[in-house]
Amino acid sequence: MPAAPPDEHCCRISIGSGQIDLLQDDPHVNATHRRRARHAHRESRQAVFDTVHALNEEGLSYSEIARRTGYGRRSIAKWLTFETPPDRQKAALKPTSPLYFEAFLAQCWRDGNRCGRHLFYDLKQRGYTGSFSNLERLLASWRRPERSVKGSASPAPIISHQRGHGVGPIRDPETGHVISPVVAAALCLKPRSMLTISQARRVDALKQGSPEFASMRSLAVRFRGIFRSCDPSKLDSWIGDAVNSGLVAIARFARVLHRDLDAVYNSIELPWSNGQAEGQINRLKTIKRAMYGRAGPELLRARMLPLDQNRHHTK
Repeated sequence: MPAAPPDEHCCRISIGSGQIDLLQDDPHVNATHRRRARHAHRESRQAVFDTVHALNEEGLSYSEIARRTGYGRRSIAKWLTFETPPDRQKAALKPTSPLYFEAFLAQCWRDGNRCGRHLFYDLKQRGYTGSFSNLERLLASWRRPERSVKGSASPAPIISHQRGHGVGPIRDPETGHVISPVVAAALCLKPRSMLTISQARRVDALKQGSPEFASMRSLAVRFRGIFRSCDPSKLDSWIGDAVNSGLVAIARFARVLHRDLDAVYNSIELPWSNGQAEGQINRLKTIKRAMYGRAGPELLRARMLPLDQNRHHTK
């Protein structure tokens, strides 16, 4: 399971029938993905909120509800005091954000003044302290609906990120505890031959409860096999399958690989690795930070470089 984030929620999303070529950088698609992800997050919060209240009506204690849902006891107690899921508090807008001047920008937009540079200059005169790129991101979100209306071609189908209906937390078949995302990510990358009996049962439970996990695990194991076998001939087909899988994190990773295939081929075929250099750099930074402000370059040199036995040998 990826990074970032990214994208930790990829095992919980349900994939629609539409597909799109993600090898092309489309800001409209990315923005739509973010909106769908936020909508799916709100739906998941509502589902958890309803589950917590339903268990409370059954007479279960806070501790038992926390054990069944995987959330903290304090969170359970807090949610039971609300009738609807509490909204996250938004920070007050500051002059660094173009939304601070949204009324002025909206009036300029209606008057036909839509040039980013001109609006940026006008905002600067009114105290805007943010960057031009932040302003452009806001204006781009206003331009996209107009482009979609004016464009003759219909927009490309968007992959749905909405969480599947009725999909709850997946539990360990042995203990009954909710399988955490960290454990699911580790099991996603581990081949079946290296799994213990209890780990294999967790994997089966995850695959049965989440088709997205099954798809992601299949792609992850295949990618691991490509590197282990040192055979790059299967990489192109893997990238195609990853892009069309509907899993946003995997598709984004495949898109990045496609940008520099020669380097990826070399990393698979050639025996060379920069791991030694990266390891030494990490070692140097660790030692440097541990003695920051308390020692000089002489001690750093003594700790990094090998000891000269001849120099310190006494006869």
